[in-house]
Amino acid sequence: MNVLEEWTALVCRELGIDPARVDRTAVLDLTRDVAHGVARPAAPLTAYLVGLAQGAGTAPPDVVERVSRMANDWAAATAETPATPDTRDS
Repeated sequence: MNVLEEWTALVCRELGIDPARVDRTAVLDLTRDVAHGVARPAAPLTAYLVGLAQGAGTAPPDVVERVSRMANDWAAATAETPATPDTRDS
């Protein structure tokens, strides 16, 4: 068992979650996409929001794929928009 598996098992036990229900790879892929496509601080926030939606029963079945796609679309959209200087400080 590696550190990530041990940590996941420990946190799942603390939170009363069956570790078999955790798709660690999907969560890590999601946070990678968000960190690279949006901003690093958005990654843990997004994972938390997805978890809240899952717990509330409001998340669609393909929530991880949808949010990953949103992050990739965000990256593409912001790459196409040229940066403009903020003239409010002038």
